[in-house]
Amino acid sequence: MHLKADQECFACDHCGSIQVPPENEDGIRIFDIPASSSCPICIRVLVYASTAGERILFCKTCHGMLIAMDVFPEVIQDLKARRESTSYIAPPFESRDLNRRIRCPQCSGTMVTHLYGGGGNVVIDNCEHCGVNWLDYGELDRIVRAPDRTYAG
Repeated sequence: MHLKADQECFACDHCGSIQVPPENEDGIRIFDIPASSSCPICIRVLVYASTAGERILFCKTCHGMLIAMDVFPEVIQDLKARRESTSYIAPPFESRDLNRRIRCPQCSGTMVTHLYGGGGNVVIDNCEHCGVNWLDYGELDRIVRAPDRTYAG
């Protein structure tokens, strides 16, 4: 079996059958194939996974995830579209989280820690050099569950 490029499935090299791993409770398909990057939080090897049809890297220990910036908005919109609309009030962010400094799993540079500009009151980390966002466990869910911001004009 090999992981098909740009798809959410494995293909058998012998018979051509397809196997699609189930999504976990957070909408992540974990492929369990080690990547060449380590988790910036618990230093375990990240594995390939996908969400909303996009390939990501995932930590099986702390459930953090590395998502490319260029697909991040589409991932959020896709997950929002699949979620039942319910009222949700995001808890306030922890200001101490803004002082965290972690290393990018790809280039080892210091990631920029900031309050995410969308909903959810989430502090995320990103590396402009590599074009990736790091989200801790539960942060993607908070962003997806937050109501879309509307502006009165």
